[in-house]
Formats: sequence, C-alpha cells, structure tokens
Amino acid sequence: MDSALSDPHNGSAEAGGAANGTARPPSTPEGIALAYGSLLLMALLPIFFGALRSVRCARGKNASDMPETITSRDAARFPIIASCTLLGLYLFFKIFSQEYINLLLSMYFFVLGILALSHTISPFMNKFFPANFPNRQYQLLFTQGSGENKEEIINYEFDAKDLVCLGLSSIVGVWYLLRKHWIANNLFGLAFSLNGVELLHLNNVSTGCILLGGLFIYDVFWVFGTNVMVTVAKSFEAPIKLVFPQDLLEKGLEADNFAMLGLGDIVIPGIFIALLLRFDISLKKNTHTYFYTSFAAYIFGLGLTIFIMHIFKHAQPALLYLVPACIGFPVLVALAKGEVTEMFSYESSAEILPHTPRLTHFPTVSGSPASLADSMQQKLAGPRRRRPQNPSAIYEESNPKDPAAVTEGSKEGTAASASKGLEKKEK
Repeated sequence: MDSALSDPHNGSAEAGGAANGTARPPSTPEGIALAYGSLLLMALLPIFFGALRSVRCARGKNASDMPETITSRDAARFPIIASCTLLGLYLFFKIFSQEYINLLLSMYFFVLGILALSHTISPFMNKFFPANFPNRQYQLLFTQGSGENKEEIINYEFDAKDLVCLGLSSIVGVWYLLRKHWIANNLFGLAFSLNGVELLHLNNVSTGCILLGGLFIYDVFWVFGTNVMVTVAKSFEAPIKLVFPQDLLEKGLEADNFAMLGLGDIVIPGIFIALLLRFDISLKKNTHTYFYTSFAAYIFGLGLTIFIMHIFKHAQPALLYLVPACIGFPVLVALAKGEVTEMFSYESSAEILPHTPRLTHFPTVSGSPASLADSMQQKLAGPRRRRPQNPSAIYEESNPKDPAAVTEGSKEGTAASASKGLEKKEK
C-alpha cells in the first residue's frame, strides 16, 4: 500500500529523469502550487462522496453491494500484512525485471479499474438514460460442484445500463493500458479511493483507532526508516497513487515531472471519516458535527504534510500528520460535548445487520443475493416453535380433544395420565 507523499523536487526527479542523465529544470512556484492544490482537491473528493455513499450502502438491501466490515482483529493484522506485501514488492523489483512485473500488474489493475470506475459512475449515468431505455436484466453465475455440494463462486446481477458504464470505463482502461497517461491513472485512482471509502466499513471507533494507530507506525517506519516505500512507489506502474505534474503550465498535458499522493493516505482516513458520518446520523440530531470536524482535520493534516515536505525537500509519511489530526479533533469535540461514551460505544455493523443479513456461506439454492437475503430475513422473522417442557405437555399437544386425561395426568403423574387417556379412547 503506497502511503507517502513524494518530494516534488528530489523524488520526482529521481523517478523520471531524462534518459541522457540531465537534470530537470526546477519547477516554477505556480506549477508547484497548482500540483499541491490539485492533489489536495483530488484527495477530498473521494472522501466526501464516498462517505455519503457509505451511508446509503449501509442502509441498502442489495446484498451484492454489502459493505465489508473491518473488525478490531482485522485492524490489528492489517499493518503486518501491508508490511509483508510492501517488502515482497520491493524484493520482486530488485530480483526480477521491472518491465514484466509492471506488465502483469497493469493487466490486473486494468480489469479492477474498469469495474471500479463503472461502479463509481453508475449512479451519475443513470440520470442521463431516457425513461424508455430498454434496461434488460442479466446475471453472471459461476458455481462449483454439483447437486447438494454446489457452491456459488460468483453471482453478479447487472443490467443494460451497467453494460454502458462498463463500455465507457473500458475506453479509459484501454487508454491507461496503452499510454499510462496520468489523467487515466487518476481516474482509476479516484475510483479505487471512492469505492474503498464506500464499501470498507469500520465496525466502531475503537477499531478505527487501532487501524490508524498501526498504520501510523507502519508509515513512519517504511518512509523514514528505509527507502522501501519510496522505491516501490516510483517503480510501481499502477494506479495506486494520484499524480499531478508540476510542469503542467510549461508542457501541458504531456508534462512528466509529478508530485504524487498514495491512495492509502486517502482511503485509510476516509473510512474513519465515513464512520463518523454514520455516527452523526445515529445521534439523530440533524447535525454532522463529527463528520465536518474530521473532514476539516484531514484538510489540516494533509496541508501540514505538504508544508513540511516543501520545507525539508523530502518525501513525508502523510499518516504521520493525518492520524493525530483525524483522531484528535473529533475526540476533543466529543469531550467538549460530553459524548465520548456514545462515540466509543457506537457500533456501525448494528445498523447494517437488520437490513442486510450477512451470508457466512453460500446456500445450496438458486437465486440472486438479494432474494437469498430476503428469504433468510423472513426465516429469522418467522414464529419460533415452542419447546415442550414435560411429557404431559407433549401428550396435550397430541390429544387436544381430551382435557380430562390431561387433568388426571397432571394429578397422578405422567405415566398414569397417558395410560388412562388411552383406556378412555378405547372405550
């Protein structure tokens, strides 16, 4: 996970120096300010809109768009997994040819980028379709096994509008695959960020603090302690970072002296900000105090990162400044309002489960995920069968028309009532 803001002077020059070894001309103050401002704006857009869409996602009943909930155990393990992944990529780039690795990664992110961008633009594109548009429904079903052992691996429902969105996203994908243009890279990067903020949900504030605290240490170590993260960020030709050229005013769209911001610096604080928005809504006070506070804290933290980087001319771990701001500001507000207990006792998953029950395994029945979720909910809401407490109650249920036998059985014992009831029936 790339999670560093690159040095606009040293970092980018090392990443894309001229082939003949000549140094790049220094960037103008206007170009640097434009690059910084654009990166800040691009970071804010997926956080703001992804948080809003996360609320609709949590309230929705479509199981195919069910968010993935991050628990405290997941949060504790994530920095370790991210460190192993980062170190593995670093070793791969050192041992194997960078060209072939980036080719495989480009194909992988080509597919993921098309799907992510299609999901991102789908709500906006629906407004442009005419009312009489022939919107046919389709289903992609992939199963494993047969009979009672059949399991659904993929069950994806889509319609004709989704196919149009996939077609438009494929154009961007081909553009990125052929040219690796920075605009196509940013379109994919923004789509990944927005989908991450929308579909990755922290279950509570404590889990968010564990995740951000762990990645705080992860970011500081791999940026200041080693050159691993910066090396991977410069070698990794994939849309895992947002870039903006500092020489755009001089070279136009063909500019190549980039400042960059890792997607981890957007998604990780973004899912915490989205959690606070859902907490605001749960308070039912018609205010979004904690969301706006954390959003302002993110702007402050990222702005401070850019300022420090500009002063010291060195790549900075953005989470070093973002984590204290995004956690500290909302907690101070909660202390001032006396809502610390409510904040840390809030459970985001409690709002999801009543609407969209989670499937821990795939049932052996056919149907869409939405219909399966509805059937499970109906079964859970159905009347429960009362468990008989004693044998006399069983006899009463099996012989409802013989109250005398039941009465007699309750006085003389279970066995006697059963035998007398049978004798009366025979007479």
